[in-house]
Amino acid sequence: MIKRLFDILMSGIGLIASAPIFFLITIVIIIDNKGPVLFFQRRMGRNFKPFTLYKFRTMVENAAQEGLLITVGGDPRITRIGKYLRRTKLDELPQLINVIKGDMSLVGPRPEIEEYVRLYDSDYKEILKFRPGVTDLASLNYINEENLLKGKEDPEIFYINFLLSEKIRLAKEYMKISSFSNDLKIILLTFYNIIRCFCTRNY
Repeated sequence: MIKRLFDILMSGIGLIASAPIFFLITIVIIIDNKGPVLFFQRRMGRNFKPFTLYKFRTMVENAAQEGLLITVGGDPRITRIGKYLRRTKLDELPQLINVIKGDMSLVGPRPEIEEYVRLYDSDYKEILKFRPGVTDLASLNYINEENLLKGKEDPEIFYINFLLSEKIRLAKEYMKISSFSNDLKIILLTFYNIIRCFCTRNY
């Protein structure tokens, strides 16, 4: 209950405080590339209940139909402003709406698409007892995920066999240490990483 109240309070404050940023990003996306401002994708939620995840659109319109489900560094589908939004994680801001709605928590295992969840069904039966999160241990450890996939002969196979299995391992680790104090620590480390991204051109 405390975790949920904290999620609602902090997400509400975050949405109000970032309203000017939302407005600015919206204008820049409209100017930069034709298509919707937001990107919607079906993800698997708590207790295997699917939900629609919100992000600022960082790729060309209909990109999901033109390539892999994952994004690799240097992906030509990424727009000019999209590169910046992804690098600074500002594209994730609309997920605060998912938190308010109850689809997600501020901290919890990152939500995956159904196709990948089904590959590790038994693991996710345990993991999805928790609400998916905007950030988690995997987000901290693999902030440069796209660069890790870059240059791989088959990025999707590498993602499924290595990165996704690592995310599952870290999700289970989080479940063991889950507490209000550890959630605060993960949130602070996430902010630190975001600020670092703002201040540097490369990871």
